[in-house]
Amino acid sequence: MKCEEALACVKEQLTEQRYTHTIGVMETAVKLAERFGADVKKAEIAAIFHDYAKFRPKEEMKQIILNDGRPLDVLDFHHELWHAPAGAVLVKTEVGITDEDILSAIRYHTSGRPNMTLLEKVIYVADYIEPGRRFPGVEEVRALAEEDLDLALIQALKNTITFLLSKNQAVFPETVATYNAFVKERY
Repeated sequence: MKCEEALACVKEQLTEQRYTHTIGVMETAVKLAERFGADVKKAEIAAIFHDYAKFRPKEEMKQIILNDGRPLDVLDFHHELWHAPAGAVLVKTEVGITDEDILSAIRYHTSGRPNMTLLEKVIYVADYIEPGRRFPGVEEVRALAEEDLDLALIQALKNTITFLLSKNQAVFPETVATYNAFVKERY
């Protein structure tokens, strides 16, 4: 699928603000893929479709997750996590993208997972640091992403977990497991 065709497809699913975010994630993912040796075309397509399901009704996303046959524990956590696994299914069924590398990068762009692939890390970090993002800690992760994708990922996960804890919100166990796995591997 060509970039222009993918962007036209996803634009129908998103608000203007989220579409602008998607362009930023796409451009950032391409740069990260080039910098760290990931497949640039796959990074571009995964980034374009990463928020494909973002504005689907919660009940629809829930049904998609229930029908997908994967672990259902994500349904016990904030619905903001649901668009990633639901999006991977919808991109496959509605758009026809069957490349498991791309679908997996979409599926784990909100939660992460231990043993993430290079493409998964690129999409996770690109979503976190795209130029439109403005929140405490993002500049540090942007700087780390210039040199070391794993350190950028660790810091992004740490920031996310710390933010959720500060708001007295539950942290999805796979996100904690991702952080733990990368810290153990790195340090």
